[in-house]
Amino acid sequence: MERIFEVLKKPAVYYSLLIAVLAVVGGAAWAVYQTQIPPEQPIDFPHNIHVGLQIQCLYCHPGAWKQASAGLPTQDKCWACHQQLKKYSDPAAIVPLEEWPPELQKLAAYVASDEPIPWVPVAIVPDHVHFNHRPHIAAELACQDCHGDMSKVTVAENPQTMNMGWCITCHQKKTVDDPEKREKLLSCETCHY
Repeated sequence: MERIFEVLKKPAVYYSLLIAVLAVVGGAAWAVYQTQIPPEQPIDFPHNIHVGLQIQCLYCHPGAWKQASAGLPTQDKCWACHQQLKKYSDPAAIVPLEEWPPELQKLAAYVASDEPIPWVPVAIVPDHVHFNHRPHIAAELACQDCHGDMSKVTVAENPQTMNMGWCITCHQKKTVDDPEKREKLLSCETCHY
């Protein structure tokens, strides 16, 4: 053991270990940073505008109410509103497609081709985690409780950093007065396969 400490005292060994540790920590920090960058979407989606128009989250993400996954809107769902907005914003004007805003042109192209919009999900849980929106909706949590204030989000991103510690903290806060429910919500198998 003494010999190991003697070797570690040598500057070359010390600096080599320091560089290795810094490389590992730096790599981990970079990996975490990369997961926080919103992915590029096929159509820019400004949540703030849609929230400002008082469109309910469940209108575009109806799966949150009925299924495990909230789902992402189809081109038909988007087009149902946008064609009406275009039609009624100036009923006297028939605006050629080429003069529409670029993002609406992209939407129109997806509708015309009958191809689904390849949205890139931004609220992703790891494969070993079982997450279901239904119990959260049934517990009367607002979408903002988990997803943050979407009225400030100008691109499709998840403003919250969701991880196990974040979920456990919420589960603890929501079950302070119910030890039985608390035990169930803090049990590993509630969220993990």
